[in-house]
Amino acid sequence: MTTDQASGAEPGRPHSDLGRRVALRRQQLGLTREDVAARAAASPGYLQYIEEHAAEPSIGCLLRLAGALDTTVAELTGGTADLPAGLGKAGAHPEVFALGPAECRELLSTHGVGRVGVILDGAPAIFPVNYSVIDDVIAYRTQAGSGPAAAAGHEATLEVDHLDEAFSQGWSVLAAGPAEVVTGFYESRKFEEHAYSAPWVGTGRYEWIAIRPTHLSGRRIHVPGAPVPPAGGTGREPGA
Repeated sequence: MTTDQASGAEPGRPHSDLGRRVALRRQQLGLTREDVAARAAASPGYLQYIEEHAAEPSIGCLLRLAGALDTTVAELTGGTADLPAGLGKAGAHPEVFALGPAECRELLSTHGVGRVGVILDGAPAIFPVNYSVIDDVIAYRTQAGSGPAAAAGHEATLEVDHLDEAFSQGWSVLAAGPAEVVTGFYESRKFEEHAYSAPWVGTGRYEWIAIRPTHLSGRRIHVPGAPVPPAGGTGREPGA
C-alpha cells in the first residue's frame, strides 16, 4: 500500500498553505507522493507531513521540491498569490499547437474556474464562474438576473486556461454553444449532486445555467525542452 492509499485525504484534516499548494501541483501533474519524493530526494513520509501539517522545510528542500514539481519556490509558498497570471518572461522558441475537440474536452475536465462571455445591455461582458462538466454539459450556478445569468437563451462562450509560470507555457480552451436555464427538477438535482463545489462567492445562487457546446477549440504553448503536462499532449497541428 502506498502512502497515498494509507493516508488518503481525511475530511477536515488541516493543511498549511504550502501543503495545499504542493498537493494540488502534484495532482495536476498526475504524480504520487512516491514519485515526487524520489524526484526531490526526500522520503514519502516527509512529503506526506508537508502536505498535511504546517511544516517549515529548509530552503534547500523547497528548491528540490519546486524542481520535482516543475514550478518555483514562490509559487509553492504563495509569493505570487496576489499577482496577476502571466508575469513570467516568454520562453525561448515557443511552439503553438492547435488542440482537437477530444483534447479540449480532456482539458475542460470535470470542473474548474472559467470565464463566461455574454452580451449584457448590448455590450460584451465576461464573468468568472466555477463550473462542472456533467454528461458533456457545462453547468454553473448563479443568481437570477445576474451578469452570468444573461447567457441563458443565447449563444454563449466559456473560456478556460492554465499557465505554467515556471516554464512559460500553457493552454486555453474555448467552448461555444446555446445556453439555457435548467428548469427540470431531475436535471437540476443531477447538477446539484454532481457539482464539485458550491460557488466561491457564497450562497444565494440557485439558478443553474447549462451550456451545450457545439464548438470546441484550443491552443497550447509549449517550450522545447520543458516538461509536457500529462493532460492533452501538445496537439498535432501548429496553430496560428
